Amino acid sequence: MELLDVLAVLIVLSAAMAYLNHRFFRLPRTIALMLMSLAVSASLIALRHLHVPFGPWAQRLVRGIPFEKVLLEGMLGLLLFAGALHVNLGDLLASRWSVATFATVGVVGSTFAVGGMLWGLSAALGLELRWIHCLLFGALISPTDPIAVLSILKKLGAPKALETKIAGESLFNDGIGVVVFLTLLDVAAGGGKLDFGHVAALFAAEAVGGAALGLALGYGAYRLLKSVDNYEVEILVTLALVVGGYALAGAIHTSGPLAMVVAGLLIGNHGRQFAMSARTRERLDTFWELVDEILNAVLFVLIGLEVLVLTLSGRYLLAGLIAIPLVLLARLVTVGVPVAILSRFRPFSPRAVRVLTWGGLRGGISVALALSLPHATLEAAAARETLLTITYVVVAFSIVVQGLTIKHLLKGARVPTGGEHH
Repeated sequence: MELLDVLAVLIVLSAAMAYLNHRFFRLPRTIALMLMSLAVSASLIALRHLHVPFGPWAQRLVRGIPFEKVLLEGMLGLLLFAGALHVNLGDLLASRWSVATFATVGVVGSTFAVGGMLWGLSAALGLELRWIHCLLFGALISPTDPIAVLSILKKLGAPKALETKIAGESLFNDGIGVVVFLTLLDVAAGGGKLDFGHVAALFAAEAVGGAALGLALGYGAYRLLKSVDNYEVEILVTLALVVGGYALAGAIHTSGPLAMVVAGLLIGNHGRQFAMSARTRERLDTFWELVDEILNAVLFVLIGLEVLVLTLSGRYLLAGLIAIPLVLLARLVTVGVPVAILSRFRPFSPRAVRVLTWGGLRGGISVALALSLPHATLEAAAARETLLTITYVVVAFSIVVQGLTIKHLLKGARVPTGGEHH
């Protein structure tokens, strides 16, 4: 199927589902699109088992979409830049120690905690996953993607500091999580032996290099924006910054996600204040909000459709169901311990650990990283199918169940609507 046909199907589905949700269901848009897309996938699976020709056609359509490339090499830079553009740097700096700890120590700690628990689960269920495979799963499932829960936090008037922590953590741990995953993937390709010196060097090159590139590109774009006052040109400059900058990061082997987060923060704060007129700010915000909404709509429809390419083995599904509480437990520990330590120096919002644990949704980036796992050998192919199914089960639960219930958790915890809790 041609690319234009695939785009047409995805956009028509996204628009139809968004309309139905707005007209009848009124659920958070991303969650509603995921649910309706899952319902479409379930119907297509049923048609396939009934030998209706449309079922296999739909499966071929989904298999023909390189989801991991579409997200990791296409959508992710745009989504991260759009998210960072609206994060207040002052608020982020006020929560810098919490955000930095959650996005670094939290992601790495969660990687090893989840990996260790999956290692034990694999032995119990006879899944025959190697230690490096389990660590790869830990790395791909650890980054949080709280796109859906952020809108709920805003509607409920949750403390600004808590919202900043979730937003800041998600922006940075997406980048850190991808770096950890790619580093472990490099280790796996080299035979699976963990050389911590080599791992540290790879991590530093990706993470530090990505942040430095984002700062340089962001400053260059800021100078261009300051030299003109034409919103069409300025929007085009920011678009070029993201598309060109992300491609450059991939070419020089640094972290594109981290580069886009840093660039977005610089343009969204320093650039917004000193390089844009009021008219440009309004048009720029509108443009990037639309980009964010459209890409998220297509992304969550794609996540729902990806069930068509899963290996729906009973053992794999059972492993996925057991992995849900294991991932949540790892999240609880890697959030709870830092909060317990940091709370000695600054106050946190009441029940912050519960909200951060349950509100740390997993999303498209986890599915994309699982799909990017190689399957060159029979062993690797079997591990890939296992990890992909487990990942999908955890992500589906996270988006649907956690996303729909976080509002009730916030109300039950009586999270205050004001104050300066950090």
